[in-house]
Amino acid sequence: MSSESPSSPFRAGAGAALGAPAIAMGVSFLAFGAAVAAAGLGPGWALGASLGVYGMAGQLVLLQAGAGDPAGAALGATAANARFLPMAMAIAPWLGPPSGPGPGWRWLALPFIAITPWAAAMRVLPGLPEAARLRWFLGFALASWLVAGLATWLGLLAAPWLRPSLLAALLFANPLYFALLLAAEGRMPASRLPILAGIAAAPLAILLPAAWGLLAAGLVGGTLAFLLRRPARRGGRARGGGGGGGRG
Repeated sequence: MSSESPSSPFRAGAGAALGAPAIAMGVSFLAFGAAVAAAGLGPGWALGASLGVYGMAGQLVLLQAGAGDPAGAALGATAANARFLPMAMAIAPWLGPPSGPGPGWRWLALPFIAITPWAAAMRVLPGLPEAARLRWFLGFALASWLVAGLATWLGLLAAPWLRPSLLAALLFANPLYFALLLAAEGRMPASRLPILAGIAAAPLAILLPAAWGLLAAGLVGGTLAFLLRRPARRGGRARGGGGGGGRG
């Protein structure tokens, strides 16, 4: 019988979040808070976007296009954060049976599915006992969510001292951390092609209007990665059709 207390996985998840993931998220949300202040919007708007939308792509679309094109901004932000749906579908099996009295406990994870918690969970959860997975994820995700809110508020305060060029660099700290995490993950080699395709499509985010640039870049990059992967997957099945149980 394990002597581990029920709160141990939660504390372990929170502790894992308060390291490199917190730094990567923190600087991005700090830059967002400063950008909101530069746009003349208040702390209520900034915290509402960070804690409610909780997706930097959608937050930036709202910030850049919200005043001039509210309908386009809402559509663009929704589409930019639509990536969370396949992420939720991918992580759901790893959350295991709920540790609470009913299946509704797994729904607690839904608001916190974002890039950093998802990437960390997909690496860690397979190695945890089923009963600990949901609590670990909730600990990591809640700590990350609080870091996002705190960093946004600090960004509002620090806005007068941050140059626009520095803000632009800080905004990409978390996506860069995520990309490097996946690119270095030996068990997920297929993630490298989407990263490269996304980089190739990134100029669209600059060339097109703010409400549509991120959406177009994501759509083109994702479609390109999907089309490039299909021949490789078919070739792999053709070569391995008669083989045994290899995992290559």
